[in-house]
Amino acid sequence: MQRTVTIFRNQWFFLLIVEAVLAIVTGLINPRFFGLSNIENILEQVSVLGLVAAGATLLMISGNFDISVGANIGISACVMAMMIKAGYGYVVPVVVGLALATFNAFFVGACSILFKAPSFIISLACIGIFRGIALAFTKGVLQLIYGKFEFLGTRRFFNIIPLLFLISLAGYLIIHVILKYMKLGRRAFAIGSNVQASYLAGIPINLNKLVFFIINGLLVGTAAMLLLSRIGAAQPSTGNGIELQAIGAVVIGGTPMTGGKGKVIGTFFGVLLTGIISNALNMLQVNPYFQDVAIGALIIVSLAVSAFSQREQRA
Repeated sequence: MQRTVTIFRNQWFFLLIVEAVLAIVTGLINPRFFGLSNIENILEQVSVLGLVAAGATLLMISGNFDISVGANIGISACVMAMMIKAGYGYVVPVVVGLALATFNAFFVGACSILFKAPSFIISLACIGIFRGIALAFTKGVLQLIYGKFEFLGTRRFFNIIPLLFLISLAGYLIIHVILKYMKLGRRAFAIGSNVQASYLAGIPINLNKLVFFIINGLLVGTAAMLLLSRIGAAQPSTGNGIELQAIGAVVIGGTPMTGGKGKVIGTFFGVLLTGIISNALNMLQVNPYFQDVAIGALIIVSLAVSAFSQREQRA
């Protein structure tokens, strides 16, 4: 019994088992699931979401949310695409795009602090702001850059591993180092667990909160860059819905909505599981509308596992 409880406490291990079973079943039904091209496709699909989810992990552990990341990706990708089309090369558009995404995230955090409002509400308002500005810039026209910025999206290592996935892994590693070995990470856990106690302990709450949002913005900007390189186009709606997928993956990975605890390795396997489920359902020719049903059900199951684990710990 004790060993069973220990396994459930390590939610990433539970996710690994589910992923292995799902992959084996899908592969038996459709052998193309284990084809190199399909594996590459899965890794590419989870790369952009992985960066967004990594940033969301840091925010959620600290008790904050940013649901404007999808709109942030849209406006950042559009600005990068427009500058590349205008002949500014690649470096300047990427730097501007990263700076814009970082500023947008900073704006969300700063408004939350200034107005003493939940970051969830501020970021909800910013969805309309970012998307409206992007529509004004682009006039709603799709920004095509096919063949001009595809080296990130097409590069493979050993003809298997996409560069996009390696960059995504680097994002996970950065958040892991912050949470595991840096004072900033310890403060994130402390603030997420008890803001008042953290304040009394001398932790600068507002400053650290801004840093969390800035780091999140850098990862979101990187995700916008990768997405633009992969699809070769951008529009204001680019990135729509990715915020809910990211939060869902973080929750599936074991980070509670209340904050205070969590591991980025859980987020990694949560993101990977969403990618495998989506791909498996496509391989099995299941109605694509049921993909959202499957992810929603998985989030509920993950919450149930977390609740079971917490009850056992209290017992």
